[in-house]
Amino acid sequence: MSTLNLTLLTDLYELTMMQGYFKNENRDIVIFDAFYRNNPCDGGYSVCAGLAQIIDYIERLHFGPDELRYLRSLYLFDDDFLDYLSSFRFSGDIYAVPEGSLIFPREPLVKVIAPIMEAQLIETAVLNMINHQSLIATKAARVCYAAQGDGVMEFGLRRAQGPDAGVYGARAAVIGGCRGTSNVLAGQMFDIPVLGTHAHSWIMSFADEYTAFRTYASLYPDACILLVDTYDTLKSGIPNAIRVFSEMRAAGTALTYYGIRMDSGDLAYLSKQARKMLDAAGFPDAVISASNDLDEYLIESLKLQGAAITSWGVGTNLITAKDNPAFGGVYKLSAILDENGVFQPKIKLSENVEKVTNPGNKTFYRVYDKTTGKIKADLICLCDEIFDERDDLKLFDPNAPWKKTTLSGGSYTLREMLIPVIKNGETVYHSPDVMEIRDICAREKDTIWDETKRFVNPQEIYVDLSQKLYDIKTALFNKTQLPGPHTASGR
Repeated sequence: MSTLNLTLLTDLYELTMMQGYFKNENRDIVIFDAFYRNNPCDGGYSVCAGLAQIIDYIERLHFGPDELRYLRSLYLFDDDFLDYLSSFRFSGDIYAVPEGSLIFPREPLVKVIAPIMEAQLIETAVLNMINHQSLIATKAARVCYAAQGDGVMEFGLRRAQGPDAGVYGARAAVIGGCRGTSNVLAGQMFDIPVLGTHAHSWIMSFADEYTAFRTYASLYPDACILLVDTYDTLKSGIPNAIRVFSEMRAAGTALTYYGIRMDSGDLAYLSKQARKMLDAAGFPDAVISASNDLDEYLIESLKLQGAAITSWGVGTNLITAKDNPAFGGVYKLSAILDENGVFQPKIKLSENVEKVTNPGNKTFYRVYDKTTGKIKADLICLCDEIFDERDDLKLFDPNAPWKKTTLSGGSYTLREMLIPVIKNGETVYHSPDVMEIRDICAREKDTIWDETKRFVNPQEIYVDLSQKLYDIKTALFNKTQLPGPHTASGR
């Protein structure tokens, strides 16, 4: 995966449009925004991830002999266009939200400023990378919130939709809050902790459960988590685990990280019984971990039932985001540079209100309450707008502009969220390592209230427009006529 040329990781129509622009000598400088419309799982927020892979993709973007040979075999592309592609390099600018940041619908996560052919080509890959990793990071953040500070391990590789989804999904899961992964390749590629115990097959390969446990403990005394549900959790697994732990202690082995894992049965009941048995035997610090098709809803339920589980292994439902398997990010043209060097705003209209885009050359600011440090709102504005934190700040809902609030000067702080990543085709941003991004994400999650983190009917973080941007959007909307409800295209 690390050596594969991803230049053709695109939809065919990106290339056919590129050739159309080439043939028509369209060299316009344009702006495209990548954004999304709804949080996954009807949640209150999302987590941004995937930027490091986008940067790597842009740096490696080129059409080599194999790519050109394949495109020529399609009999769709002329020699002059293929000759242009042979020396193609991305020459534009990219601004993006740093990984680990909390994000909300409709705000630009990636802004591309480039000649239209270049901006068009990268659309599919940019969306593929940011959609997938942001989805898994968001799901992981939800799972970790349900775990209430307990360790969560990602171990869904065998259920992921292929190697790439497994590897980059593990990366995203750690960004979202998981303490590690079972995926060894992800551990190597991204320098993230790899964790694991053993399978039922280990137990079954021995003459009896006790011998299997004792052998494993002798091999890994510093990480001795024993799977206790192969035969009978309460009557066999836990008693045999206690026997092995007692022997280790008697032999002078330091019990630094040890405990049991359960992968079946009534996890609430079994974990509470296990805790009683381990405590009575003198092992109050033994870890009780659980797996078995867990997700944030089941973990939350188990917590409410008083389950004594302190470590969670989450696989299928995390790595596939099973209940919401797509992030839904889009990539839309928002401005074109005119002959005077001014970006002219462009808008996409739709009978679906949520599909109407925000025009112009934009950025956005995160507005924090100065006293609590919590997010008050996000403000999308034009790049040339200047705000002074000493002044009052008016905010309003762009879909219901009568809903207004004014923040008093000095009561809030602002942080611009889009940062330069690529300038004139050259990388100007160094991505932190994954564990640093995980820490960034943890701090970001502290800037929203629990009401926004809850799974049912979360409190919305408002994403507002500046007055100037709102006026431009309204003017463009009024200038462009949509088809009437009785025309063929309006049905």
